[in-house]
Amino acid sequence: MFNPRLMLRFLFLILPLAMLGQNATFHSTAEGSGADTKAPQLEHFDPKLVDPALNPCDDFYKYSCNKWLAANPIPPDQVFWSTGSGLELWNDTALRETMEASSANDPKRSAVQQKIGDYWAACMDESGIEAAGLKPLQPELDRIATLKSKKEITLEIAHLHHLFPGAWQQGDNQSDSPFFGFTGQQDYDDASKVVAQIDQGGLSLPNRDYYINTDDKSVETLKKYRAHLQKMFTLVGEAEAQAKADAGTVIDLETAMAKAQMDNVKRRDPKNVNNKMSLAQIRQLTPSIEWDAYLKAVKAPASDHYIVTSPDFFRAEEKLLGEHSLDQWKTYMRWHLIHSAARYLNKALVEENFDFFAHTLAGQEEQLPRWRRCTGAADRDLGEALGQAYVDRAFPPESRARTIEMVHAIERSLHSDIESLTWMTPATREQAIVKLKGIEDKIGYPSHWRDYSSVKITRDSYVGNVEQASAFEFERWVAKIGKPVDRSEWTMTPPTINAYYDPQLNTINFPAGILQPPFFEKSMDDSVNYGAIGMIIGHEIIHGFDDQGRKFDAHGNLRDWWTAEDAKQYDERGKCISDEYTQEVPDAGPGVKQNGLLTQGEDTADNGGIHLALYALEAELKKQGKSLDDKGPDGWTYRQRFFLSYAYSWCSALRPEVARMAVTTNPHSLPVFRVDNVVSNMPEFAQAFGCKAGQKMVRANACRVW
Repeated sequence: MFNPRLMLRFLFLILPLAMLGQNATFHSTAEGSGADTKAPQLEHFDPKLVDPALNPCDDFYKYSCNKWLAANPIPPDQVFWSTGSGLELWNDTALRETMEASSANDPKRSAVQQKIGDYWAACMDESGIEAAGLKPLQPELDRIATLKSKKEITLEIAHLHHLFPGAWQQGDNQSDSPFFGFTGQQDYDDASKVVAQIDQGGLSLPNRDYYINTDDKSVETLKKYRAHLQKMFTLVGEAEAQAKADAGTVIDLETAMAKAQMDNVKRRDPKNVNNKMSLAQIRQLTPSIEWDAYLKAVKAPASDHYIVTSPDFFRAEEKLLGEHSLDQWKTYMRWHLIHSAARYLNKALVEENFDFFAHTLAGQEEQLPRWRRCTGAADRDLGEALGQAYVDRAFPPESRARTIEMVHAIERSLHSDIESLTWMTPATREQAIVKLKGIEDKIGYPSHWRDYSSVKITRDSYVGNVEQASAFEFERWVAKIGKPVDRSEWTMTPPTINAYYDPQLNTINFPAGILQPPFFEKSMDDSVNYGAIGMIIGHEIIHGFDDQGRKFDAHGNLRDWWTAEDAKQYDERGKCISDEYTQEVPDAGPGVKQNGLLTQGEDTADNGGIHLALYALEAELKKQGKSLDDKGPDGWTYRQRFFLSYAYSWCSALRPEVARMAVTTNPHSLPVFRVDNVVSNMPEFAQAFGCKAGQKMVRANACRVW
C-alpha cells in the first residue's frame, strides 16, 4: 500500500520530484513517446558542457547547466527532465527485459519468474483490460452500495485500506488513505519495538493546501478538480445531475478533512506526531469508528499503545461522521475506490485520471508508453523480486566496494567535523560521535530478499494483481506490530534512483539504482564521484543530524541528547538556513514562495553533505600525493571538477505546474537552489572559481551548520 517508514521523512528523496516516484503516471523517460524504439542514453559528466559565456560567480547553476538544458528539452510525456532521466529509462529497460523474458506461459518457470512474467502479461494486455471495462471494479462498487448503516462503514474502511496504493503516499503522511491511515511503526520512545500508528488521511489532492488556499491558482485548480470528479462519476455510469451532486459531496468532505489536518511544517517535528493513546482512549476519541472491528478485520496484533499522529484530525472526523449521511459517505468511499483504481482500468478512466492529476496538476503533456507504466507499477508491487535480476545485471561487486569506501571516507569527515566544532560542548559532542558510529551503511540491495509467495499473480487481471500486491504490503506492515524491529529491511527497491536515511533504524540506504552514471561511475576519478554521489552520501549522513534527525539518538529513540546551550546554538544556525531558503520561486509561478521551515532538513543536509564530500575528497587526494588545487588532465583543478560534477548531477528542467506542486508540498528545494544556495555559502567554492565579495555566489551572511 505504501512505505510507512517514509512518513518519518528525514530523508527519503534525493531527486527533487521523487514524491511522484513510484507512481506509474510520472516515471521519467529519456526518449519521450519514442522510447519504445530508441536505446536509453546515460549521461556522463564532461566539464566541456559549461557555458563559457557566463560567469560561475554570478550563477553557478546556469554556468554548469545551461548548455545541457538547451540540448535536452523536456519530452512531452515528462514533467521534469534531468541528467538522471536517461538512467531511469535504462533501469526501466532492464526491468522490461527481465519481465518479458519471464512472460511466456511456461510451466518450467520459477515461482518468481511466474509472478513477474504474469504481472507483465496482465498489465500489457490492453485489449483485455478494455474489454473488461468496469467489471473488475463492479464487486467493490456493489459492496459499497449495499451498506445499510453507518456502523458498517468501519469494515468498509478496513477493506478499502487493503485495495490499491495511493498516488501521493510517498512521504509526509497517508493523506490519500480513505478516512485515515493505519500501519505498524517503530515506537518513537523505544525504537526496538513496533506499535500501531493511526494517521490523518482522507484526501485525493496532494496535500491540504490544495483545498484551503484562496489564491487564484488554487481556486482554479479546485474548480478543475470538481469537474474531474463529475466526469469520473459519469464514466462509471452516473447521470450528469447525480455526478454533479456527488462531486460536490466529495469536495465538501475532503475540504473539511483538509482543514483538520496538521500542516506539513508542524508534522516535521516528531514530537508533534508522537501522541500515545490506549485503545480505550481511541475509542473515546472516535466512537463512530468501531475500532475493535477494524483491528480484527486488518488482523492487527495487540499493540502496547497506539501512536495517533493528529488527535485534532480525528476529533474533526468524528464530528463529520455524525453530521453527514450514510449516502454521503458512500459517495466518498465510491470516489476513493474509483480514484485509486483508475490507473489500472479501461482507457477512458486512465485518460481522464491522467488529464487532471498529471496534466492539470503537473503539466505533463502526454502519457508514458504502456510498457513504462507497467515497469513502474511492477517495481512498486514486486520490487525485490525484480531487484535481484537488476542487481545481477547492473551492480557488480567492485561498484559496491568502491561505494563503501566512499561512505567510510565521508563518515570520517563528519567525525573530524564534530571534533572540531567550536560551538558544541564536550557532552553533546560525545553523544554525536556515538550516534555517528552507530549508523549502519546499507549499500545496493537487502541482505535477504522479500518472500512474495503469498501474493497471487495471474495473467488475466491487472486490477486483481495490484489488489493482491497492495493487500500484501498493507498486511506485511500491520503484522509487524508487537514484533522486534527488522533492521535489515529496505523501503526502496534496488532499481530505485534515490537514497534515504532512516532515523529510527539509524541507517543510510543507497539502492543500486542510484549507484550508476551520472551519479557514480567507476571509470571516473574521485573528484567527479565525490562531487555527485559523494555529496548525496554526505547528505544522507547529515540527515541523522539535521533539525529532525538530531532529535533521535543512536538507537533511534526520540530522546533529547543535546545540552540546552548546544540546542540553542544549533537552532540559531538552522534559522540561518531556513531564512535563506524562504524565497520567491518565479519558476513556479507568480506569488509562489518557498517556506524554508518546510525544506530546512533537506537544505541542511545539502549544505552539510557537500562539505563532508569535499573534505573526504581532499583526504583521498592527499593519500595519492595530490591536492584539491592540482590540475587534472583536462586543465580543471580537482576542486573545480568536484563542484562542476555536483552541479551537473542536479541539472533539471521542470514544468511550472510541477514546480509549483513541489514548492508547496515537497520538503526539498528546487534544483537551482540545491546548487546556487549551497555553493554561495562555501568559501571553498569561491576559492575554486576566484569569486569575490559582492558577487552573487558569495553570500555575505553565509550559513553553516555542519
